[in-house]
Amino acid sequence: MTNNDDTKTARKTVLSTADHHLQINQLSVLRGMVLVISNLSHQQNAGDICCLTGPNGAGKSTLLRAIAGRLPAAGGDINCVVPIFYVGHTNGLSGAISGRQNLAGWAKINGFSATENAIDTALSSFATNRFADLPVRVLSLGQRRRLALARLALAPANSLWLLDEPNAGLDQASSRILDDIVQKHATAGGMVLAATHLDFAAAAKPRSLHLPGLET
Repeated sequence: MTNNDDTKTARKTVLSTADHHLQINQLSVLRGMVLVISNLSHQQNAGDICCLTGPNGAGKSTLLRAIAGRLPAAGGDINCVVPIFYVGHTNGLSGAISGRQNLAGWAKINGFSATENAIDTALSSFATNRFADLPVRVLSLGQRRRLALARLALAPANSLWLLDEPNAGLDQASSRILDDIVQKHATAGGMVLAATHLDFAAAAKPRSLHLPGLET
């Protein structure tokens, strides 16, 4: 079973006095020895959808990984009072086993007691049932992406979803499914922060957080 970084849930940091469900204060992050993000502040509350934009190299993926606890902050702090679910730009799937086995294994690694019914529901959320029992290595890029995103159906209703280029490899029909799932999650009190250069949950009129990048 793969233990890819993109398949794991992030830390849950509890700050009972926080005014916002996600609070980022004067955050600076290094990538290697290069300062990529400098003195960034950002807040989100229940129901917020935010698109993270900016040119290549501006630090979008770096920011998501920092919030998810995969990169340390060089300065400032990140506080989140809800569970964090991270889906990176790679799918983190083992090609030797089926999508269903990947999802069940991911749930086990991350401490979820997902029943067969819960796995079936998650697979159905992105219409992956037809190919869920095939080895992942025979699937298309879009099918693999849908399996990776199906993990979100196992997340608690109040969780923060960090999505890195979630539409990558999706056709229009699958992108509409993603938009619908994201909007339902926000309506139920969840939060979404997505790095994308494509239309994303446009009907929900998401906020925008733009990273201009730092001059070198």
